[in-house]
Amino acid sequence: MTPAWLRLLLTRRMLICVFTGFSSGLPLYLLLNLLPAWLRSEGVDLKTIGFFALIQFPYTWKFLWSPLLDRYRLPLGRRRGWMLLSQIGLLLSIGLLGGFSPSTNLTPVIWLSVALAFLSATQDVALDAFRREILDEGELGLGNAVHVNAYRIAGLVPGSLSLILADLLPWGQVFWITAAFMAPGMAMVLLVNEPAVVGAPKTLRQAVVEPFHEFVGRQGWRGALLILGFIFLYKLGDSLATALATPFYLDLGFSKTDIGVIAKHAGLWPAVFGGLLGGLWMIKLGINRALWLFGAVQAVTILGFAWLAWRGVQAPIGLVDRAALAGVIGAECLGVGLGTAAFVAFIARATNPAFTATQFALFTSLAAVPRTFINASAGALVESLGWVGFFVLCFALAVPGMLLLFKVAPWNETPPSPNN
Repeated sequence: MTPAWLRLLLTRRMLICVFTGFSSGLPLYLLLNLLPAWLRSEGVDLKTIGFFALIQFPYTWKFLWSPLLDRYRLPLGRRRGWMLLSQIGLLLSIGLLGGFSPSTNLTPVIWLSVALAFLSATQDVALDAFRREILDEGELGLGNAVHVNAYRIAGLVPGSLSLILADLLPWGQVFWITAAFMAPGMAMVLLVNEPAVVGAPKTLRQAVVEPFHEFVGRQGWRGALLILGFIFLYKLGDSLATALATPFYLDLGFSKTDIGVIAKHAGLWPAVFGGLLGGLWMIKLGINRALWLFGAVQAVTILGFAWLAWRGVQAPIGLVDRAALAGVIGAECLGVGLGTAAFVAFIARATNPAFTATQFALFTSLAAVPRTFINASAGALVESLGWVGFFVLCFALAVPGMLLLFKVAPWNETPPSPNN
């Protein structure tokens, strides 16, 4: 007899969430992991790499053009058409990126990276709306946990496979191989059905104005501002802590192969386990309690990076050094896997299905602000505070988001989701 938890996972909609997560995660992890490693290995300084976080501004501002995705229907449909268009653009942008040398010709690298981020953010708007519209209310926690897990698994490509290949192949070939992994998501778009339209806006003005009017009307100005503040702050600490993760490992003395084989794999399975456990646990706990418990684990595990920086690594790197790296990353990714599962479910619950693309984009744009603007200061902070002080600061920045839970997600309260 199939266990109840396995029956919940083995459904067509959960399988779709695997593909949406993988397609969403691949370009972002390329910007977060492969791009910094490429720039560092080509001799670009840490401060410049840190400022490269600014090219991710489309993730912060995607709510500005998200009404277009709510309003206009492309040939394949309102969701599927935008998904496929952005995925084709991503495949080409990723492949072309490796044809330039950042050490001698940085300008085209910057512009292609911006285009990649814009297309990735647009894809996220369509994928998030699509996922929200195909999942029932009771499936939000688990479905978003599956999406987040697949999102993290996608990080294996630019964060592990591509780094290993970079020791064996020219960078140009590495980027085209990485780009080819957009194909599964494109196949998924062609095979699924377009979700039924529920109250789709009939004019561009309605698509722009009504999502904000509905959200404020439902929450009130004070409640809306508290929710937006929470979304901004909840992931601030762990987002900043991992902003320069790959350069941090390289500065400790680990090779690109060490990072590809040990660091990325040590982070993957705890994150996958944490995400699935979080999704299943949320069915019993509820989203509010999950935010409290998972958020605490997410914050505390940041201190493992501070310990690793304080401990240091002595050449030649041995088994104990590699085990320390794997342990710290595994613990942190377990915490982030749990915290992200609850956080994304909270965001999905806060959206109204009639305005999914715009409201989801607004909330996730706010969540991306730390990664885009605050993370741009990471290199300067490291040079000023050192790695140990930097990670202690990241832990401190995780506290304000936890305190806002008293207002936005009280332990014993379960706010109703917006009506369909």
